[in-house]
Amino acid sequence: MKGNQVCGAAGERIAGEYLELIGYRIIEKNFRTGHLEIDIIASDDDCIVFVEVKTRKSDRFGEAYDSISRKKISNIRKAACNYLSNREDKAFFHQVRIDVVAIDLSAVKGRLLLRHLKGVS
Repeated sequence: MKGNQVCGAAGERIAGEYLELIGYRIIEKNFRTGHLEIDIIASDDDCIVFVEVKTRKSDRFGEAYDSISRKKISNIRKAACNYLSNREDKAFFHQVRIDVVAIDLSAVKGRLLLRHLKGVS
């Protein structure tokens, strides 16, 4: 694995653990449909949540949240529609939401900053 892949995998693991700690139930990780991917699919009560995880190990190019583009959110919407169209239990979920978990790691500063943004559109 390359450095960015290791960082991304660590961020997804941290995000998954965090989401479980606050009561989400992880349904699936790294869902792919064509060239699109959703990092984490989870449920939060009767809401299905599609989670984009962004991890940065340096703020040289901005913080993790800064790298979430409108195009990325649009792609998550497309992938979420595809995911839901193939689910038999979709009627169980009364709400659909896209969240972002942005994680900034700094080995130099010895800190981890996690921000959870609900309902990104």
